Amino acid sequence: MRNFARGALLALLLSAVAFAADVSGTWTASFDTQVGQQNYTYTFKVDGGKLTGTAKSNLGEGTITDGTVNGDDIAFTENLTYQGMQLMIVYKGRISGDEIKFTRVVAEGFDPENLVAKRVK
Repeated sequence: MRNFARGALLALLLSAVAFAADVSGTWTASFDTQVGQQNYTYTFKVDGGKLTGTAKSNLGEGTITDGTVNGDDIAFTENLTYQGMQLMIVYKGRISGDEIKFTRVVAEGFDPENLVAKRVK
C-alpha cells in the first residue's frame, strides 16, 4: 500500500510538469515604464518546472533566477545593474498560447508595471 501511495504521488508530480506550458525560446515586449519606453528580449529555457535565461533591454542585460513554470503560470526574478545599482525585478505572469501577460515590480514603493511578451517565431 505504501509503494502504491508513493507511485501515485510521483505520477501526480510528473503529470504537473508534463502539463507545464512550453515557454522555452525567445520572447519580446515593448512597454512604458517610469524611466521611459523599454524594449525587452527574453530568452527562456525550461527544464522540468525550472525556468532560467536572460532578459535584455535598452538598459542592459540581466540573468533570470528563481524561475518557475507551473501549468500556465510563470514567475521569475530579473537581476539587472542599472546606473551602478543592483535591481531585482520580480515578474509574475500567465501564459496563453504565444503571449505572456506579465506584472512586474521593479522595487518596493514603485507601482507594478503590466506588459505582454510575444513569442518570436
